Amino acid sequence: MIYRFRVILDNDTEDDVFRDLEIRETDTMEDLHNIITQSFGFDGMEMASFYISDEQWNQGEEISMFDMSEAGNEVKMMSTTTIKDVVHEASPKLIYIYDFMSMWTFYVELAEIVDEAVGTDYPNLMFVHGQIPDQAPEKQFESNQNEDYNEFEDGLDVDDYSDLDFDENWN
Repeated sequence: MIYRFRVILDNDTEDDVFRDLEIRETDTMEDLHNIITQSFGFDGMEMASFYISDEQWNQGEEISMFDMSEAGNEVKMMSTTTIKDVVHEASPKLIYIYDFMSMWTFYVELAEIVDEAVGTDYPNLMFVHGQIPDQAPEKQFESNQNEDYNEFEDGLDVDDYSDLDFDENWN
Protein backbone atom coordinates (compact mmCIF):
# COMPACT_ATOMS: atom_id res chain seq x y z
CA MET A 1 0.00 0.00 0.00
CA ILE A 2 1.00 3.60 -0.61
CA TYR A 3 0.69 6.28 2.05
CA ARG A 4 -0.03 9.81 0.86
CA PHE A 5 1.15 12.51 3.24
CA ARG A 6 0.72 16.25 3.35
CA VAL A 7 3.77 17.91 4.97
CA ILE A 8 3.07 21.48 6.11
CA LEU A 9 5.68 23.97 7.31
CA ASP A 10 4.75 25.46 10.68
CA ASN A 11 4.82 28.97 9.35
CA ASP A 12 3.29 32.16 10.76
CA THR A 13 3.31 33.93 7.40
CA GLU A 14 0.41 34.48 5.03
CA ASP A 15 1.67 31.96 2.50
CA ASP A 16 1.09 28.26 3.09
CA VAL A 17 4.07 26.05 2.36
CA PHE A 18 3.42 22.34 1.94
CA ARG A 19 4.31 19.23 -0.04
CA ASP A 20 2.20 16.20 -0.92
CA LEU A 21 4.22 12.98 -0.93
CA GLU A 22 3.65 9.31 -1.65
CA ILE A 23 5.69 6.54 -0.03
CA ARG A 24 5.35 2.80 0.50
CA GLU A 25 4.00 1.73 3.89
CA THR A 26 6.94 -0.67 4.20
CA ASP A 27 9.56 2.08 3.76
CA THR A 28 11.34 3.35 6.87
CA MET A 29 10.88 6.61 8.69
CA GLU A 30 14.37 7.47 7.40
CA ASP A 31 13.01 7.17 3.85
CA LEU A 32 10.21 9.57 4.80
CA HIS A 33 12.79 11.93 6.33
CA ASN A 34 14.80 11.83 3.07
CA ILE A 35 11.88 12.71 0.80
CA ILE A 36 10.77 15.51 3.13
CA THR A 37 14.23 17.10 3.20
CA GLN A 38 14.63 16.75 -0.57
CA SER A 39 11.17 18.13 -1.34
CA PHE A 40 11.83 21.25 0.76
CA GLY A 41 15.35 21.77 -0.63
CA PHE A 42 17.39 20.82 2.45
CA ASP A 43 20.65 18.91 2.13
CA GLY A 44 19.54 16.39 4.78
CA MET A 45 22.75 16.73 6.80
CA GLU A 46 21.20 18.15 9.99
CA MET A 47 19.75 16.26 12.96
CA ALA A 48 16.06 15.51 12.74
CA SER A 49 13.33 13.65 14.60
CA PHE A 50 9.73 12.64 14.12
CA TYR A 51 7.29 12.76 17.01
CA ILE A 52 4.06 10.81 17.12
CA SER A 53 1.25 13.32 17.56
CA ASP A 54 -2.35 13.30 18.70
CA GLU A 55 -5.31 15.11 17.12
CA GLN A 56 -4.30 18.42 18.75
CA TRP A 57 -0.70 18.14 17.44
CA ASN A 58 0.75 17.48 20.90
CA GLN A 59 4.26 16.08 20.69
CA GLY A 60 4.54 12.44 21.78
CA GLU A 61 7.05 9.61 21.39
CA GLU A 62 10.25 10.44 19.48
CA ILE A 63 11.58 8.60 16.45
CA SER A 64 15.18 9.72 16.17
CA MET A 65 17.76 9.80 13.41
CA PHE A 66 20.59 8.76 15.73
CA ASP A 67 20.59 6.85 18.99
CA MET A 68 21.42 9.45 21.60
CA SER A 69 19.44 7.76 24.35
CA GLU A 70 20.77 6.62 27.67
CA ALA A 71 20.48 3.05 28.98
CA GLY A 72 16.91 2.17 29.85
CA ASN A 73 15.54 5.12 27.91
CA GLU A 74 15.67 3.80 24.33
CA VAL A 75 14.02 5.67 21.48
CA LYS A 76 12.83 4.34 18.14
CA MET A 77 15.25 4.83 15.28
CA MET A 78 14.23 6.13 11.84
CA SER A 79 16.38 3.56 10.07
CA THR A 80 14.72 0.55 11.72
CA THR A 81 11.13 1.77 12.10
CA THR A 82 8.75 1.21 9.21
CA ILE A 83 6.14 3.82 8.41
CA LYS A 84 3.23 1.40 8.90
CA ASP A 85 4.47 0.64 12.44
CA VAL A 86 4.02 4.30 13.41
CA VAL A 87 1.40 5.85 11.14
CA HIS A 88 -2.04 4.43 10.42
CA GLU A 89 -5.62 5.64 10.10
CA ALA A 90 -6.09 5.71 13.90
CA SER A 91 -2.86 7.69 14.39
CA PRO A 92 -2.33 9.77 11.23
CA LYS A 93 -0.27 12.71 12.56
CA LEU A 94 3.44 13.32 13.11
CA ILE A 95 5.52 16.34 13.96
CA TYR A 96 8.84 16.49 12.10
CA ILE A 97 11.66 18.72 13.31
CA TYR A 98 14.67 19.30 11.07
CA ASP A 99 17.85 21.05 12.24
CA PHE A 100 17.53 21.51 15.99
CA MET A 101 19.49 24.76 15.80
CA SER A 102 16.99 26.37 13.40
CA MET A 103 13.97 24.29 14.49
CA TRP A 104 12.29 23.83 11.13
CA THR A 105 8.98 22.34 12.25
CA PHE A 106 6.56 20.48 10.00
CA TYR A 107 3.17 18.89 10.49
CA VAL A 108 2.98 15.55 8.69
CA GLU A 109 -0.47 14.07 8.18
CA LEU A 110 -1.57 10.88 6.48
CA ALA A 111 -4.10 11.98 3.85
CA GLU A 112 -5.00 8.60 2.39
CA ILE A 113 -3.86 5.05 1.75
CA VAL A 114 -4.03 3.89 -1.87
CA ASP A 115 -2.91 0.98 -4.02
CA GLU A 116 0.49 1.18 -5.66
CA ALA A 117 0.27 2.61 -9.19
CA VAL A 118 2.01 0.61 -11.90
CA GLY A 119 4.93 2.52 -13.40
CA THR A 120 5.28 5.01 -10.52
CA ASP A 121 8.57 5.29 -8.67
CA TYR A 122 8.27 5.66 -4.91
CA PRO A 123 8.79 7.76 -2.92
CA ASN A 124 7.04 10.26 -5.12
CA LEU A 125 6.68 14.04 -4.76
CA MET A 126 3.14 14.68 -5.99
CA PHE A 127 2.56 18.38 -5.37
CA VAL A 128 4.51 21.46 -4.27
CA HIS A 129 2.89 24.60 -2.87
CA GLY A 130 4.77 27.67 -1.67
CA GLN A 131 8.43 28.51 -1.26
CA ILE A 132 10.29 27.77 1.94
CA PRO A 133 11.65 30.96 3.57
CA ASP A 134 15.39 31.60 3.81
CA GLN A 135 15.34 30.85 7.53
CA ALA A 136 13.07 28.95 9.89
CA PRO A 137 10.08 30.88 11.22
CA GLU A 138 10.50 32.16 14.78
CA LYS A 139 8.60 30.19 17.39
CA GLN A 140 6.34 32.02 19.82
CA PHE A 141 6.12 29.97 22.99
CA GLU A 142 3.14 30.59 25.20
CA SER A 143 3.38 30.48 28.95
CA ASN A 144 0.70 28.97 31.15
CA GLN A 145 1.91 31.02 34.11
CA ASN A 146 0.34 34.19 35.37
CA GLU A 147 2.37 37.08 33.93
CA ASP A 148 2.42 38.77 37.35
CA TYR A 149 4.07 35.73 38.95
CA ASN A 150 7.66 36.19 40.08
CA GLU A 151 9.40 33.05 41.30
CA PHE A 152 11.66 35.13 43.56
CA GLU A 153 8.79 36.89 45.31
CA ASP A 154 7.16 33.89 46.96
CA GLY A 155 7.71 34.99 50.55
CA LEU A 156 10.36 32.36 51.30
CA ASP A 157 13.65 33.24 52.91
CA VAL A 158 16.26 31.02 51.22
CA ASP A 159 18.67 31.58 54.11
CA ASP A 160 16.18 30.42 56.78
CA TYR A 161 16.87 26.73 57.53
CA SER A 162 14.74 26.48 60.67
CA ASP A 163 11.80 24.75 58.96
CA LEU A 164 13.93 22.22 57.09
CA ASP A 165 14.18 18.68 58.42
CA PHE A 166 17.94 18.20 58.40
CA ASP A 167 20.96 19.11 60.46
CA GLU A 168 22.90 21.81 58.62
CA ASN A 169 26.04 20.80 60.55
CA TRP A 170 25.79 17.11 59.64
CA ASN A 171 29.45 16.60 58.80
